[in-house]
Amino acid sequence: MKSSAHKKLAGVILLTLGSTAHAGYEIKLGDEDKIEFGGYIKADGRYVSGAVPYRDYWIGSGSVGADDSEFRFNARETRFNTKYTHKDVVGFLEFDLYGGNSNVGNEVISNSYAPRLRHAYIKYEDWLLGQTWTTFMNTCAIPETADFGGPLVGEAFIRQGQIRYTYGGLQLALENPENYGGVDASDKLPDFVGKYSFNGDWGGVSVSALVRKLDSLGVDEVTFGMSVAGKINTFGKDDLRFQFSKGELGRYVGVVVAKDVFEEQVEETTAYTVAYRHFWSDDLRSTLFYGRGKADLANTDRSHYGINLFTNLTDKLSVGMEYGNYDVSDLGIEGDSDYFQLSAKYSL
Repeated sequence: MKSSAHKKLAGVILLTLGSTAHAGYEIKLGDEDKIEFGGYIKADGRYVSGAVPYRDYWIGSGSVGADDSEFRFNARETRFNTKYTHKDVVGFLEFDLYGGNSNVGNEVISNSYAPRLRHAYIKYEDWLLGQTWTTFMNTCAIPETADFGGPLVGEAFIRQGQIRYTYGGLQLALENPENYGGVDASDKLPDFVGKYSFNGDWGGVSVSALVRKLDSLGVDEVTFGMSVAGKINTFGKDDLRFQFSKGELGRYVGVVVAKDVFEEQVEETTAYTVAYRHFWSDDLRSTLFYGRGKADLANTDRSHYGINLFTNLTDKLSVGMEYGNYDVSDLGIEGDSDYFQLSAKYSL
């Protein structure tokens, strides 16, 4: 009997491992319980040349120095997730390899990197509790790129702890507060986010609003910001993706383009991205994208553009290449770097 049960479980595992579902592999533990495994393995070769020093992927930071060039191989974007389902309760965990510091490993011997928590949340009916993408985001608006995340300088892009309620297209959330840049900051109240999403055969668009209480040296204010983002289906399999965010958004957009508070004043940010993806054939496609983020008080202005070409070698394996440029402009100090990246991604 025990041997029969083991054979049955092995059969289930083999069947699920043979599945081509994008969500990953599924093991059924009973009528109301299952575990799913997903993620991907991604290998990148990246060359950067110019006045902005090498990064594995561009974010809203960046200093300007003498022209230089650098090449690196890495597989740190690789990630693994598990999803646990019991009746109406879902638990989700995901890690990638961007964690750790210089004590974890080095390029001399091991190239070791520590796992980093991305998502850890519980979902029950219309409620979500834990860490995941901020409700302020629309993940469908993120373009397909070789550079991780694409033009982050113009995107709303944060993962953090929260409690979220969903009712149809409406989402309301209380999220983790953090006064980035404030001196002697005291976070007394959670951030409030509201979002409404419109979806149809044509695509989807969301409108988001953010309300926060910023309390630090010289600052005691309630702040506001908004974002409109979406993905619009155009011709055939093509799509247009966009985001536009404005207001006292600070850390919520641009990935450190702006601080919440700059020199004891609340910073105002404008950020936007636009990307068009065209399918040359069923598997061969390109995305042309541009993103920009600006902070008024700090006078930071960062932009990122690129174009790529991807194809699927199998339903699980895609390869591609991308050329792009990252530009930094801060108080008259200007510089930019070109990059070229080759990527291969095996989706579990």
